[in-house]
Amino acid sequence: MKKTTIAAFITSGLLLFGSCKKALDYTPTGVLSSTDLTSPTAVEGLVTAAYAAIGNGDMIGPIYSNWAYGSVRSDDAYKGGGGTGDVGEVDALEHYNLVTPTMDAFVSRTWKNLFKSISRANVALRAVNGIADASFPMKKTRLAELRFLRAHTYFTMKLLYKNIPIFDENASDQDILATSNNLSNEDSWNKIAADFQYAIDNLPTTQPELARANKVAAQAYLAKLRLYQAYTQSSTHQVTGISQARLQEVVTLTQAVIASNKYALSADIADNFLPETENGPESIFAIQFTINDGTTAGRLSYEDGLNYPHGAPQYGCCGFHAASQNLVNAHTTDANGLPNFTTFNNSIADLNTATVDPRLDHTVGIDGHPYKYDNTKPFSNSWVRDPGVYGNFHTMRYQQLATSSSYFKQGPFMGTAKNYDILRYDDILLMQAEAYIELGQPLNALPIINQIRARAAASTGRLKKANGSFPSNYKVLPYTAAGWTQAYARQALQWERRLEFATEGARFFDLVRWGIAAPTLNAYINVEKTRRTFLATAVFTPGRDEYLPIPQSEITFTNGLYKQNPGY
Repeated sequence: MKKTTIAAFITSGLLLFGSCKKALDYTPTGVLSSTDLTSPTAVEGLVTAAYAAIGNGDMIGPIYSNWAYGSVRSDDAYKGGGGTGDVGEVDALEHYNLVTPTMDAFVSRTWKNLFKSISRANVALRAVNGIADASFPMKKTRLAELRFLRAHTYFTMKLLYKNIPIFDENASDQDILATSNNLSNEDSWNKIAADFQYAIDNLPTTQPELARANKVAAQAYLAKLRLYQAYTQSSTHQVTGISQARLQEVVTLTQAVIASNKYALSADIADNFLPETENGPESIFAIQFTINDGTTAGRLSYEDGLNYPHGAPQYGCCGFHAASQNLVNAHTTDANGLPNFTTFNNSIADLNTATVDPRLDHTVGIDGHPYKYDNTKPFSNSWVRDPGVYGNFHTMRYQQLATSSSYFKQGPFMGTAKNYDILRYDDILLMQAEAYIELGQPLNALPIINQIRARAAASTGRLKKANGSFPSNYKVLPYTAAGWTQAYARQALQWERRLEFATEGARFFDLVRWGIAAPTLNAYINVEKTRRTFLATAVFTPGRDEYLPIPQSEITFTNGLYKQNPGY
């Protein structure tokens, strides 16, 4: 949370971008057009607008918060809210089999919002390219930033929809309408990777403004892309192999990030979720938000605005994103301070007696436990909107206290000026560990995973109750080399990623990447529906539910040029 970042992301209204009926129809409009922008100063405004665009989603068309797409659609959380019909599109996502290509909210709206971001980047790229090098010393840097931003958005689209059209700033309106979504998986990954590689080759290691992408951030993002690309998929989304060459690229790129010495783990995982400690040592690239910047309500993040405790008087709405019993159970540890891989979900954990990973109390609102590190107002079951349907747990990583200077309430909904991390150093470490494991070098991954666990064990300073005691019995210890086979290391890595990014929206995409979404989620449903009966009809269909459908409105608009994803 800050007062200015890159000219407050055009909050003064230099450029106003309208809505449109179809994503490919979208053309930024306003006081200035790209043809009017012939000076470096004016073009800088377009670059800033492109940065703003990656944070321009909304509550029913999110483009950076994956609480609905990656958390609720996994075994981490339930939709929450006022019953299954409240924002029923997310209920459909949670059931998998209810998702359709005609869902205007979420499926279609997110597609449109993402293409608006791509359009801003392409408009800015054309304008920057139109200025002579001699009159714009920052030209190469700004081009690299814009290609980084465009690649970020295409990467997001590919995780959600897989088969997407990809075009650059040189495409005319006619070219765009003639661009299909039938690229091979490998070709589409490589097209996106080319933008990140250009950013690596042309960005400085350090930028004068924190919000701007730098060379190391581009290396980190390319590593993430190559990790996903390493797991080759069939046309029906089944993992058919793992490329050793791509995995080695991941190791090389993540090592470059580590060797830069620009980033490190924060002392406490809580630092990643508080405005007072944002842009800290762990944040590699973040969407910047503002408050008290001279505008009426600042530039706030609203994509998680439904996800505050409903009954808490300081909030009042809306009770979405309720942590699952499965996720809570996954935080329990055994006598050695290690996860209960096979037995964790055999019964409902007794949190009064069980030992748990401290990350539980950084993630889940639990009756009597401090909520968001405020021990004067512990979480209460009375804050839960519909316990009969969704149970009594809640999530809180992306929520802020009503007393926070980053918090703003507009009507019944909440927004914050807390930055939204897209890339963090903990992710880089675990990406490298995963690559080592799949390369057959699990011992190289052991100290990396233990580094993450050591930070978790040390992250208890903000968790004490008002009387000075801890709300849970914490016990998390490092793995040992004994029995650290590739298979065991893989299981440990997958568990560590779940707890480290719990409810942050990474879980579903991890499961799809590993090729275990169907067995994991159907096993989850089979048990969870005995605890939460609203899941009684849920089923995950392999070959279909790994990705969202291509919106029917876009297929119609392109006269059938876009082909629908399998199963829809």
